[in-house]
Amino acid sequence: NCIHKFDQTAEDPRFSYFGNVSISSSSPTKNPPNPAAVQIQLSDLFPHYTHLLLAIGSASPAPLPPGLQAIPALDIVHWYTGHPSSRGAPPLDKVKHLTLIGHGNVSLDIARLLLTPPSVLTKLDIPDEVIEVLKRSTVEEIEIVSRRGPAEVAFTAKEVRELLALPNATLEPIPEELLVTPPGASRQQTRILDLLRKGSQPKGTSPPDARKTKWKLVFFRSPQETKTTDGGVNITYEINTLDEQRRAKPTGQKEMRRTDLVVSSVGSRAVPFDRKSNTTTTVTTTSESGKTTSKSSTTDPWFDPVLGRIRNDQGRVLSLEADSSSPTLKLVKNVYTSGWASHGAKGVLASTMYDAYEVADRLLSDHLPSPHNPTSSEALSSGFDPVSSVQPMNPMPPSLESAPSAVERATRGEDGKRAITWPVWKAIEAEEKRLGAAKGKEAERMQWKDVEAFLEATTKKQ
Repeated sequence: NCIHKFDQTAEDPRFSYFGNVSISSSSPTKNPPNPAAVQIQLSDLFPHYTHLLLAIGSASPAPLPPGLQAIPALDIVHWYTGHPSSRGAPPLDKVKHLTLIGHGNVSLDIARLLLTPPSVLTKLDIPDEVIEVLKRSTVEEIEIVSRRGPAEVAFTAKEVRELLALPNATLEPIPEELLVTPPGASRQQTRILDLLRKGSQPKGTSPPDARKTKWKLVFFRSPQETKTTDGGVNITYEINTLDEQRRAKPTGQKEMRRTDLVVSSVGSRAVPFDRKSNTTTTVTTTSESGKTTSKSSTTDPWFDPVLGRIRNDQGRVLSLEADSSSPTLKLVKNVYTSGWASHGAKGVLASTMYDAYEVADRLLSDHLPSPHNPTSSEALSSGFDPVSSVQPMNPMPPSLESAPSAVERATRGEDGKRAITWPVWKAIEAEEKRLGAAKGKEAERMQWKDVEAFLEATTKKQ
């Protein structure tokens, strides 16, 4: 549905798409995560557009306790999706027991990929290099750990249902007393608890190459420290209970569990554009053990380092500006944000989609005010200056088709970079489907080097 909606939007003649463009800090990054991308500064956009919407998601892993060492889940996702900034494959051929920290959809996605027989995955658009690594995998057990109980998990019923349906992987039974439905449970919570009660019931026979594997959900544990030994990794956990608001509360007891590899999926944060502010922000964090740490920074004035998201009110971006007396939050006129970048890494695709619709409606009502549609400054909440504003955008751009010069040059393949326009992307997509069909799969996801070779060959034919 998402792809179909995007395709529909792209057919509008007013729509332009520029892919493989990295909007970085106030100066180009020396070691960008994707060296092949066209690098521009955020300010390069301002002269060319009247409005700006930041829907950049949350691309940075949430910080871990100082003594905890783990591979970020995002590294695993980048690897199996063929992302240009992938750091390579994890050492799955040296791992029997893997621990995932966090009970969210990403943890379950990773577990399902690692436990699914490679013969099943070969029909999907997963790169061949990833399939070869999975064929050599020795993972037999995956432990998925979280700080609260079964009623508080962040994964959806759909994700756990798919994991339970794997023919070769069994869920270790969860004690019945943990699966009692709490008063006032939502429909989603009730469905998940029902699924976990039923447990894993493999149906039919396993594929010939399937390993017999199992997975386990561990509750009320907060990881505090990891220590690598010759035989693997020891994780020290704080054992929790729930308080009256069903928040994790340390009991003072600790436990050590052993594993071979630790992957952290405890949330993510938006990445600031690193435009330095004249205002110093002090970030204070308190761990579950009560230890308090403070850190001062002059970060991007649009970015809230405490919440890990873009400052905003109902999707309208705010800037922390240093005036003569004290820092003041001001409206950034005609600049908006939606999705995880605006409210943090929470919610599923549907909730993010509805948030985008609401912000789009707000942008239109601000641009076309009427008696029934208040203007931006009238609609803002209290707590900041609703009158004065920062105005970075250009009310009269050169033309409706204008774009930053570096991007325009890259659409022509100049400067050794290549920006991907919508027609070019559709050609790449068609080629991936053609390559996939030859292998009996839905598509063959190309690496960037393959994309460059394909585009070079296409250009020569023309």
